[in-house]
Amino acid sequence: MAKRVYYPYLSAEVLSGFDTYKYSCKDTSPLSNYVMHPFWNACVKLCPMWVAPNLLTLVGFLCCIGHFGLLTIYDYDYTSGTAPSNISGHPDVPAGVPVPSLIWLMVAILLFLSHTLDGIDGKQARRTGTSTPLGELFDHGLDSWATIFITGAIYSVFGRDLDGFSVPVFRMFCLFWNIYLCFLLSHWEKYNTGILNLPWGYDFSMVGCFLVYLATSVGGQGMWKGKFPGDILPGQIFEVLCYTGNVGMTLPIALWNIKIAYRDGTGKDRTFLEAVRPLVSTLIAMFFCFLWVLNSPNNILEQDIRCIFLLTGTVFANICCKLIINQMSNTRCELFSIILVPLILATLLVLFIPGLTLKLELSILYSLTGFVVLAHLHYGACVVHQMCGHLAIRPFHIKLHQMEEDGEATSHLLEEDV
Repeated sequence: MAKRVYYPYLSAEVLSGFDTYKYSCKDTSPLSNYVMHPFWNACVKLCPMWVAPNLLTLVGFLCCIGHFGLLTIYDYDYTSGTAPSNISGHPDVPAGVPVPSLIWLMVAILLFLSHTLDGIDGKQARRTGTSTPLGELFDHGLDSWATIFITGAIYSVFGRDLDGFSVPVFRMFCLFWNIYLCFLLSHWEKYNTGILNLPWGYDFSMVGCFLVYLATSVGGQGMWKGKFPGDILPGQIFEVLCYTGNVGMTLPIALWNIKIAYRDGTGKDRTFLEAVRPLVSTLIAMFFCFLWVLNSPNNILEQDIRCIFLLTGTVFANICCKLIINQMSNTRCELFSIILVPLILATLLVLFIPGLTLKLELSILYSLTGFVVLAHLHYGACVVHQMCGHLAIRPFHIKLHQMEEDGEATSHLLEEDV
């Protein structure tokens, strides 16, 4: 049965490219270097030597899904923040059901576990002598999908702008794409320079979200419905910080690093068209997603914003995973991702079916989302299977002789950057 569903997505050229791959990254974040890494170095020592690094990565990702899933159950349509106590002066706004404090505490714990496991998986790999290209691919591939679950969860704190205290759903939709592009830029930079410069925003955002969830579990969502001096809202501060960190810092830094690599001859020295090739599929996906949302006859974004988030995040993750594979194997990035085909067809259906009803448009949205999620899962499973076959390893297993040979040389490795 496994042979019938398996598909070899990776070419022989890509697989051979992994044979000479060496991980190269820089992490200059003060939070990461002076707080998180010392904490993770202590945590990884508590992890048994027989635990495979990829298992830590997977469990951390499942925790990330879990914190998003809890809020999906309790606040699917992002209206929990509009409780009666939060909408003074807006009597026409329907009241939502607040998320219980215990749920916010569980969300905080799951996010903390996700961040911690994501921080120690590479350390565990070096500690056990099991570092492979699959580990990096597995880690960063799941991180690309985690963007939707992390950002989608934090929006529940502020909720829809039904009471005048939050960010409207369309602006949040734009913010999602801002975050997608920020994640993409780091790997696009590495595609052209050969070095992954880890963005400062990741650790700051994860720690910030954790603290926000803890505060919400104590003070409730109503604490985010006040205004700062100058009539500035907490949700607006969150929005500005995201744009400042991504557009104001990540983009110019990535462009500068690429420029330096070209100037000094330390990068891949690709032509301009080849250098920007990895951006094309994401920009096409962005165009058609906005085309659908802005021209939807039934205002689909307002009807099911959470499903739209899941759809766009999964399409992005699939495209980004392929870029990660290309930059790791030093092969040419594809120009047009096949995952775009169903998205384009669905968008055209919505735009050109006369008198499209809400029920039919939602059916198209749900069908497309289900297909895209399954397609991405199939892609990921087949790539891991193919990589394991090529590298002669098992994804969630450590050989006993590896632990015996490498167990004595771990202390100095823990001090290296992940």
